[in-house]
Amino acid sequence: MDAGTVFLIMFSSLLLLILLRIPVSFALAFAVIPILLFTPRVTPIMLLQRMMIQFGSFILLAIPFFILAANIMNAAGITNQLMKFSQSLVGFLPGGLGHINVLVSMIFAGISGSSNADAAGIGSVIIPAMVKEGYDKNFTVAVTACSAVMGVIIPPSITMVVWGGVMNVSVAGMFLGGIIPGILIGLGQMAVVYVYAIKRNYPRADSFSFFFFLKTFKESVLALLSPVIIVGGIVFGWVTPTEASLIAVFYSMFVGMVIYRSVSVRAFAGLLYDAIKLSSVVLFAVGTAAIYAWVLSYYKVPNYLVTQMASMTTSPTVMLLLIICVFLIAGMFIDSVPAIIIFAPLLRPLADSVGIPPIQFAVVGCVTLAYGLITPPYGLCLLITSEIAKINCMEPMREVAVFLLEMLAVLLLMVFFPSVTQALPRLFMPTLF
Repeated sequence: MDAGTVFLIMFSSLLLLILLRIPVSFALAFAVIPILLFTPRVTPIMLLQRMMIQFGSFILLAIPFFILAANIMNAAGITNQLMKFSQSLVGFLPGGLGHINVLVSMIFAGISGSSNADAAGIGSVIIPAMVKEGYDKNFTVAVTACSAVMGVIIPPSITMVVWGGVMNVSVAGMFLGGIIPGILIGLGQMAVVYVYAIKRNYPRADSFSFFFFLKTFKESVLALLSPVIIVGGIVFGWVTPTEASLIAVFYSMFVGMVIYRSVSVRAFAGLLYDAIKLSSVVLFAVGTAAIYAWVLSYYKVPNYLVTQMASMTTSPTVMLLLIICVFLIAGMFIDSVPAIIIFAPLLRPLADSVGIPPIQFAVVGCVTLAYGLITPPYGLCLLITSEIAKINCMEPMREVAVFLLEMLAVLLLMVFFPSVTQALPRLFMPTLF
């Protein structure tokens, strides 16, 4: 069976299964069945071996630990402390609660590594507060969902950990590469909030007070140190990403159980159980996606795609734009984890063929897939925040589209000005280039 036929059968099968509402993790495994029927060269035992090999990746241990650390920080009341600190910095601006929403998401992103945790943890607090202050529900949901996307862009990022484990790319380099794009997205979102606030006359949350800033900074300094410890330890080579995730767990336990004393042993057991459940879902998808990706690789589908697309362009910029289109469409239908394992190995040879650095390809890919968290029909962050606000997820799409345009503008900056993603990795880790 030639590569083109395999590509057509497997992608058609996967698309059909997704349209039939089969969970993506199962759809990835089922989509391989036609290949097993048509050729004896690939056997079920071979596929199970590939799954076990993927599960043996040491770096994937970071996923459950980062999820657990985020759960503990949420339960410890860190969100409220960060909101007060954000209020002291930007609450005086028109539409103060909207700016607080964005800023607290940027800070929490440096703790959790998960957009879902960001949307659920921050959304449950900020959405009722904004609605109570007279903010339109659609705008409230849009700014909360879109700012939560930074959870997997600003390091640490579970998405980047998965990419690093699957594609053998430096996680520390990706973390550094995600800092500037994450900050630009956050600042752009605050600019959008400011325009909406002026247009709709949204109130200021508070007047600026230096003493209030010092007070809230003192109360939240332990939470603010978390990303410094995690990302700093990885970047400077003191710890691996997996070790850093374990440190994040112990640090969050110390803050929640010893300093704030808001997390009991019994509550910790419940948080551990929740982290295990969520991690099992993510890691099972990693395993089944590894099967799918291996079969594509076995039949040399990536080489087939390179051959087919080589005649289209030799420009790194054009190729990166084509890759972005693929990831944007994929992110609308499936989670970033299976999308990475399916599409990253397929598209990596295309990126290499035109000279796109692995770090640039990785960061652009992770940022693009993150946008799928706010684009239906998948749009998980949009679904979570809409559920909190008790509205249909399609109602805020006009406001979401405005924020998405700003986010796409940052993505284009990353393409046309590679230093946006490469400056910090080149400064701290020049050996990657």
